Amino acid sequence: MIKALPNRFLITHNVYQMPQLLLVEDDPNLGLLLQEFLIDKGYPTDLATDGQKGWQCFVDKEYDLCIFDVMMPKKDGFSLAKEVRMSGRDVPIIFLTAKSMKEDTMQGFRIGGDDYVTKPFDREELLLRIEAILRRYRKQPEHTDDNKSFQVGTYIFNYNHQQLSLGEKSVRLTSKESELLKLFCQNLNQPISRSFALKTIWGDDSYFNARSMDVYITKLRKHFREDPSIQIMNLHGEGFKLMVG
Repeated sequence: MIKALPNRFLITHNVYQMPQLLLVEDDPNLGLLLQEFLIDKGYPTDLATDGQKGWQCFVDKEYDLCIFDVMMPKKDGFSLAKEVRMSGRDVPIIFLTAKSMKEDTMQGFRIGGDDYVTKPFDREELLLRIEAILRRYRKQPEHTDDNKSFQVGTYIFNYNHQQLSLGEKSVRLTSKESELLKLFCQNLNQPISRSFALKTIWGDDSYFNARSMDVYITKLRKHFREDPSIQIMNLHGEGFKLMVG
């Protein structure tokens, strides 16, 4: 079910547009409660009651952030998130779930989730997590010559376009992959502490953010697998180091 937005969210020319949220939750009571709460807090929010309807909403409209319940009929939240990631649109995703198993949390991050909230949860805490993620995604690349591109072994990393290229082949990186790789490139062959990387890119060094960063580092290693001279090293008790040569 998609609820009509109040008139105060209609956007006119040159007026800042509030981020548009997509909430996919099969519990009608929780879904409506969260939708009304988020709208009241100033975030226009569409509500879908199963994964298939959520996918249709995503296809039909641009969203700035998605909130997916994991356990849903017709299409679960992880399957929906996979389709969102395959669409090529770089949209942050928060998972809502009654599960608390570490394996489920890691699966959510591997799919490309940005945060993972276990039920029951405080709505104000969810709001803070939403705002923290949106702040990170609002950061625009600096359009200066000194950070436009980096040579990493035989690869070229274009930060402004979030693109990693090897000859004629190129791959588009997610926002977090780009931010993390930029940090590595700016500190090439130098150690970066885990805490510094987490606070710079994720905003804090919580356990779940640390697990998320580990997933993205694994993805970066796979991107560089065709050049054996490139290594992202784990420094025990310290952090990481991007080594070339």
